[in-house]
Amino acid sequence: MISWLMLRTAIMTTRWPAKSMAPLWRTSMFLALWALIGCGGGTSSTNSGPAPTQTASYLGTAAQHGQWYTLPYTMPTNPVHAALLHTGKVLIVSGSGNDPNNASPINTNPDYEATVWDPQSGKITAQRIGWDMFCNGMSIMQDGRVLINGGTSSYGAPAVVGGNADTPFTGLANSSIFDPATETFSVADGPNQGNTAHGRWYPTLTELGDGRIMSTSGLDENGNTNNTSEIYTTGQGWSSEIPGTPTGLDDPSFTFGFPLYPRMHLLPTGQVFYSASSSSTLVFDPSKQVWTFLAWTIYGGPVAERTYGSSVLLPLTPANNYDPKVIIMGGDNPATNTTEIIDLGQPSPTWQQGPAMAQARVEMEATLLPNGKVLVSGGSAKDEDATTASLQAELFDPATSSFSSAGANVFARLYHNIQLLLPDGTVFLAGGNPQQGSYEKHIEIYRPAYLFNSDDSPATRPTITGAPASITYGNTFTVQTPNTDIASVVLIKPGSVTHSFDMDQRFVGLSFTVENGGLTATLPKNSNLTPPGYYMLFLLNKAGVPSIASFVQVSGALAPVAAMEFKPLKAAPPYPVHGPQHVTESPLRLRKEMHMH
Repeated sequence: MISWLMLRTAIMTTRWPAKSMAPLWRTSMFLALWALIGCGGGTSSTNSGPAPTQTASYLGTAAQHGQWYTLPYTMPTNPVHAALLHTGKVLIVSGSGNDPNNASPINTNPDYEATVWDPQSGKITAQRIGWDMFCNGMSIMQDGRVLINGGTSSYGAPAVVGGNADTPFTGLANSSIFDPATETFSVADGPNQGNTAHGRWYPTLTELGDGRIMSTSGLDENGNTNNTSEIYTTGQGWSSEIPGTPTGLDDPSFTFGFPLYPRMHLLPTGQVFYSASSSSTLVFDPSKQVWTFLAWTIYGGPVAERTYGSSVLLPLTPANNYDPKVIIMGGDNPATNTTEIIDLGQPSPTWQQGPAMAQARVEMEATLLPNGKVLVSGGSAKDEDATTASLQAELFDPATSSFSSAGANVFARLYHNIQLLLPDGTVFLAGGNPQQGSYEKHIEIYRPAYLFNSDDSPATRPTITGAPASITYGNTFTVQTPNTDIASVVLIKPGSVTHSFDMDQRFVGLSFTVENGGLTATLPKNSNLTPPGYYMLFLLNKAGVPSIASFVQVSGALAPVAAMEFKPLKAAPPYPVHGPQHVTESPLRLRKEMHMH
């Protein structure tokens, strides 16, 4: 058996080839040896790319900050959108890939692409798709298929946002479904080939507590903001449009309009919370189909808002009585390092100042980990400016409301970067596309510190030797494991990420009892807490080390909406209220010059 000492010695004493190739060789050898000692598999692929000019350090600091490394192959298509499938593979959708030369009308035979990446084998399989899914919204349906809505009908002028030549993109109403079993796309259900009523370029898709999926915002076929929502039901298609006009705003001079890619979260009550990027935050009742004003954010001003910042629904656990709290982070140009947290279990919730991040970030990523922390990475201090790239990753701990270092990744991750939690507890980071027609091809993987002992050797992981394929609301289920030191059982919904926001990720902790040869866990009755679909089931030991996940499908009797009667504060915010910014594929102007509408 290969020991950690042998691995360390091999890496430190090997005579490497030419200097420019040394980092790739070191990384490849490390991955291969790591796989042999049983902590994460190596990867292989027919894809190959140039050797990275540097790799993040992994010796001496992994136990404290985790470890970043660069895969020895590259991403062949621009990874604008990504979703983790219950097969363990990752669907990556590029469409025209932010390249107007690969889109109509310039190109009469455009190569609209999607790819499927297998993290275990390294195999990346590309396919052409029938329409331009660039800048769509994606969410994983309760049966594990992926619903894609909206995309690009025509490119706008490549001008700085707010410039005289700023011409908006126009959106498609198209909808398709990707089937992980066949790895093919088909037309969505419903009349008009499953299309929405109008175009949606930059929509957000949100799964509701009954498994239906709501699409909100985007630019329509004329380049105007589609300030409505529509709800998709499998077998039926899209509902009629729901106006995005909230009640409860006392100021008649203010007219609300959704920003593009609004940050939305399903609450355990069945309501949907809109958190960012504008300063007015709302709540939606699906049973009444009404939006209501809830609270003003702290960060705001005549032109300031958290455009291309991120938003995360923090872990819902028995320990916090499944109390929903949301954190919003970063955004704007120049970017802010500020955060805010709101407790939506309170009848009159208000945004509270959270801890500052180590770096200001716009075009950032934020990903839930099995230990309940949030990995924050990527972005830059100035939008789409690699010289100001935010390479210092960090971890937000909800238990202490503080950030700590998560090491440093290597490559600037600007516009159109993506980040996903993988079933082995590592995190996939790719992309970055500040200029049309080119993108960052290197793939980076983050191994959190929970995968290491104090001497940087691989931690011994709990194992799941048996788990059910499906679990039902309100019932118990048994998980076989030889480990007797299990401290937590968690379900994490596979992510679907684009444009600095994961539309699907969700963390639900379960109560459990330890038994001989395993444990018995209980899935709460509330489908609004754990909406139907596939989840990654993780076991964590008392040291906080997670198992490799097993996928389980959650289903059963659906809970009705149990809407909380919020009492929003009527006081005006301490800054002038403004409408959402008009965003194109171009860099945001500095704050004082940003275009408003």
